[in-house]
Amino acid sequence: MLTIHVAGASPEEAVLVDGASVAALGPYEDLAAARPQARVRWWPGILTPGLLNPYGPELLEGMYHPDPREAAEFGTEPITGERARALFRADESRRGASARRCVQRLLAHGTVAVAGELRTRAAVDAVRRAGLVVGRRPAVLPGPASFSPAPLVLLPRLVPGGPARFAVFDVPDRAGLVRLGPSTCVATVVGGRLVHRRR
Repeated sequence: MLTIHVAGASPEEAVLVDGASVAALGPYEDLAAARPQARVRWWPGILTPGLLNPYGPELLEGMYHPDPREAAEFGTEPITGERARALFRADESRRGASARRCVQRLLAHGTVAVAGELRTRAAVDAVRRAGLVVGRRPAVLPGPASFSPAPLVLLPRLVPGGPARFAVFDVPDRAGLVRLGPSTCVATVVGGRLVHRRR
């Protein structure tokens, strides 16, 4: 199915998606005129190629991401260090569920790629199933592991024929994204599929 994704702050940078690929890029009016049968998804803010999070192992394997049903016992924030390791030792099945919840949080921050060597099957499977790309880690990491690392690492520009992998952030421009961070993500598309949408 053909879909045009267009963000209100950058309608001149709309994306026509055909299946898992980018079919065309350009102003919304041009894409809509060329493909009037395409479904249109309007988003607030700006559309970007999506982010690479350099902390794949730290976030996916080094933290336990509690299930919302565990909030009374563990809270809602990721658990790190020895406490996380103890939870994994006590119940290995927690590792896979935690990795899947971590992936959902990554997608909710406009992340479409992670970097770092993943060593556990649970993390590898969660990343593969979500369609996240595993990229090369920067030589210098920007600071502590975070869903909102600074500086942000944007993937290369979208190209026709390339993978439909991008994110939309409810900010006025890229400077606003840098200032306000990736928690402003309203939509993430991976392999042409809408894998995150802010409710």
